[in-house]
Amino acid sequence: MEMTRRGLLSALSAAGLLAVLPAWPAGAADRSRLLANTVALFAGTAASNSRPETAAKRAAITRTAQANIAELDAAGPDELFAGLPLGTSDSNLNTTYRKLYEMALATRTPGTPGPAEGGLFGDVSVQRRVIDGLVLLHERYYGDQSKGYYGNWFFWEIGISQHISRTLVLLADETAAYRPALIRTYVASMDAYLRNGTDGDVNLDSRFHTGANLADITTNRILQGALLDDEARVRKALTDQLTVFVTIDPYDLKHGVTDGHYADGSFIQHSSVAYTGSYGKGLLTRVVQTLKILDGSGFAHGENLVPTIVGWVRDGFAPLLFEGWMMEIVKGRAVSRPDSGYVDAAVVVEAVVDLSVLAGGADTRALQSYVKHIRATSRAALDPSVFVSPLSIVAYADILADASVPAADLNAASRSIAFNAMDRAVHRRAGYAFALARSSERISKYEYMNGENLMPWYQGEGAYYLYLSGQDQTQAYGVDYFTTVSPYGLAGVTAPVERRRTVPDLYGKPFYDNPDHPLHFTSSSESQNKYVYFPRGTAAHSGGVVLGAYGAAAMVQSDDAAWRDRALLPGDFVVYRNATATKSWFMFDDEIVVLAAGLGDRAQRAVTTTLDARTALPGDAVTVTGELADGRPWNPGTSGSGSGTADLRWLRYANTTRAAAVGYVLLDAPPVTVSLGEVSRSRRVVRTANPDTTVTRTVFGVTAAQPAGARLSRLAYALVPHASERQLRSYRHGRLRVLANSTRLQAVTHAGLGLRAVNTFTPGRHEVAGLRVDGPASVLVRDDRRDRLSLAVSDPTTHRDTVTLLLRGRHHLTAVEADDAVRVRPVPGGTQVEVRTHHAYGRGFTAVLSG
Repeated sequence: MEMTRRGLLSALSAAGLLAVLPAWPAGAADRSRLLANTVALFAGTAASNSRPETAAKRAAITRTAQANIAELDAAGPDELFAGLPLGTSDSNLNTTYRKLYEMALATRTPGTPGPAEGGLFGDVSVQRRVIDGLVLLHERYYGDQSKGYYGNWFFWEIGISQHISRTLVLLADETAAYRPALIRTYVASMDAYLRNGTDGDVNLDSRFHTGANLADITTNRILQGALLDDEARVRKALTDQLTVFVTIDPYDLKHGVTDGHYADGSFIQHSSVAYTGSYGKGLLTRVVQTLKILDGSGFAHGENLVPTIVGWVRDGFAPLLFEGWMMEIVKGRAVSRPDSGYVDAAVVVEAVVDLSVLAGGADTRALQSYVKHIRATSRAALDPSVFVSPLSIVAYADILADASVPAADLNAASRSIAFNAMDRAVHRRAGYAFALARSSERISKYEYMNGENLMPWYQGEGAYYLYLSGQDQTQAYGVDYFTTVSPYGLAGVTAPVERRRTVPDLYGKPFYDNPDHPLHFTSSSESQNKYVYFPRGTAAHSGGVVLGAYGAAAMVQSDDAAWRDRALLPGDFVVYRNATATKSWFMFDDEIVVLAAGLGDRAQRAVTTTLDARTALPGDAVTVTGELADGRPWNPGTSGSGSGTADLRWLRYANTTRAAAVGYVLLDAPPVTVSLGEVSRSRRVVRTANPDTTVTRTVFGVTAAQPAGARLSRLAYALVPHASERQLRSYRHGRLRVLANSTRLQAVTHAGLGLRAVNTFTPGRHEVAGLRVDGPASVLVRDDRRDRLSLAVSDPTTHRDTVTLLLRGRHHLTAVEADDAVRVRPVPGGTQVEVRTHHAYGRGFTAVLSG
């Protein structure tokens, strides 16, 4: 269920608001409820903390606080904690406030030792040290706003305020007794640091106050309102936060905001970055926490919003979690962080656990079953001690202990998902998941920022990830994949043969700095975003369609905005030109078929296309076998054997240590180069803040090379997860046929499934396999039986009003089922299907025809 614009606007109207946000009750009971709920959220309760499942969390809270106190005692000049000099580092100031929060938390966490037992619970002296620290920081480093607000805006408007607000809530009573003016002093300063806001409050027209960032800011302000017993502040913060529940309509943007959840399950942050796995999970966490903070108060309104959040989980998050791993395609710059996809999934699981408590009926049971499913299928044990809340740990334990709750995925065993609003596709089967990242004039090619994701250039150029079931994905993907695999040789990528330089290497700092240029390049300027941090492509064509459990996707590879606008940019600003490619991905049961045409380079450079890149641990037994085009066997060797080039019919990669295998059927390909060898690099090559840890992986790659100056070429192949050699040999018999592979038209048939899959890239009529397709379009047609077929159609450019399809020779078909936008009628030559795609934003439309 999505929160509709009509529903939200009704809620925000003068009359309707009261239905969602009840009036603040008379007296102080509600203020006390909000404060108590917040303390319980972060510190737990006597009941929750008496449970053995919270022991590790409680011990970690105490351990962290005691370490902070030792650093507090060892601090030198211009430090509150040893090793964190203050006055010029926004990051150090943020960390300093976080450490004070961690100390305060330990003093309010029931079930931990008190001072008499060598612990901190209830220790007023520690609480006063925290308060004294707050006073000192405000006097010397925070209270003078003319000296603050250096570095990253996020710390000043969100991060620091979050630590301060939570600390003040934890110590509200002691602060009122010891430093009664401190809360108002700090709230006034936090307001002053909302410089992207208006008069110290949220500005919904600001590009900084959107999505996950808006949820963070408004939750902070709810806590501040509770501290001040300020009804108006709480009400305004909740009203602002309600806007993140609106499903984004690209054709009717509110406040110009494109950040948020879309009807197809997509989530975008930073205007154009596919971001479910990082900012999206942050937003999910924050809104669920807010509902818990409000629970039982006069502002509780979960019954209005929980169905919307359940929809986010079902349609947005669940498709992107495979056996407890968050997929790389929706993590932006976070792919370069050492935290794994399993850690990302644990954040989502905690939110789902809490949501199951807030929901009711069938939703509660479905969410609980999903939690059990992730626990059962994850290749890494989910450690609930990483949860933020002891209450969540207890609720998680109760779900696992409830024998009446079966483990059940929110995904069907076979599911294909077109996240066209964020240029992503996911294809799931019981044994694997395939995840594809595209880009366009709407969606960024990659995200780099703050020294994170230093070599991102091709991550949105049709890069894909084939996750095999039963595997520890940290050994196959995650930060070590991007560390050891060449950024020019990511799976699925077509790239010119050139060496690119990272932003810090180019400019000597983590951004391009030229505030005097007309485009005004500063660390967080719009020009920095557009040309450095997350540039979009320049082609419109990127989309696809789903028919049942099958999918088709397409993309025209393009230059990014900086190359297009190079004449407008400063002379020392470095721009790069892309290679050319028109690509399709057709996703079936046992295979994913990839077609590429127009491969080459306008500058006549050499170009490589990577069919796949996989990593394994150095000790794993990895073998590569294949069959040459003339039918002879091909066996280049095992791990560490170097590389070789051969004209192959098929190829098989096998990691027998991990019981993992992938096959590659070369349907139409030049000789390919197969490489296999160990690569060792420091994780700092992808992120400046990473520990200088050297990782070693056995890297397998399959590439097709195109020499400099060569004519544009084409390529067709199939990825076959878990393939055996016998299975790969069976493709000789024509189960898959490539019908067309050009920059105008790409199409295949799958005889076993009765599927015809077509992508057209140019205007006009395209004839293939008994179909006439009015392009550009993505089309899937399945012959269910002799007198019945189903079809799906979409406009991958998002610009067309209608797409027309003619089914040749089928004169008597009528619609048995059809979306409202589909019209079916007989015409000379067959049956015409006309689909209205006006303002559909890449959505697919389906119909079932009979006759």
